[in-house]
Amino acid sequence: MDVTLHLAQQPEADELLGRSPLAALVGMLLDQQVPMEWAFAGPYTIARRLDADDLDAHEIAAYEPEAFAALLSTKPAVHRYPGSMAKRIQQLCQYLVEHYDGDAAKVWEGADPGTGAGAVTGAELLRRLKELPGFGTQKAQIFLALLGKQLGVRPKGWREAAGPYGEARSFRSVADITGPESLTKVRAHKQEMKAAAKAAAETTAKSATAAKATKAKKAAKGSGG
Repeated sequence: MDVTLHLAQQPEADELLGRSPLAALVGMLLDQQVPMEWAFAGPYTIARRLDADDLDAHEIAAYEPEAFAALLSTKPAVHRYPGSMAKRIQQLCQYLVEHYDGDAAKVWEGADPGTGAGAVTGAELLRRLKELPGFGTQKAQIFLALLGKQLGVRPKGWREAAGPYGEARSFRSVADITGPESLTKVRAHKQEMKAAAKAAAETTAKSATAAKATKAKKAAKGSGG
């Protein structure tokens, strides 16, 4: 794994993401409730504060929890919620140590059909990702799409397993960001999705209010009879 990513929009941080499987996983884990660039710059910030050039799952898993939370909380904080995210990162690393000898790449190791024995399908890789602490279905599908679209991990059926995020020439998630232009398109798509969700919620609320009003009128007529 040694590619050029453009997720943190910082050369050093993106370089780490492109060569470090664990950094990529941690960046994906942090990618919620904060701007994408902030989230994916997090692994580089953590590595620097650990005085290392990469993240080590064994080291992070064994780190004293309060000290690790403090490390993430030091300004500028790694995340809007550094304490809770520190706990999640440690849980992820502890899981990797227990199940993959601390080697994040082993989560998708053998995913390429060309590797022969040990190859997995897209569905199997998605299952592995969903089992990681902090990775729900959507996050797992987005990371699977990132693996396939930019990191060369393409087991049979990976696009289907990634759902809409695996679609070619789409601009739905971080998996589709390769530079400023695609970043703008992905942000526009997310704004459209938020607007649609808000409109749907408002419609549902109005329908519920109307239904209550109709029920109340019927009840009033019934009692008046």
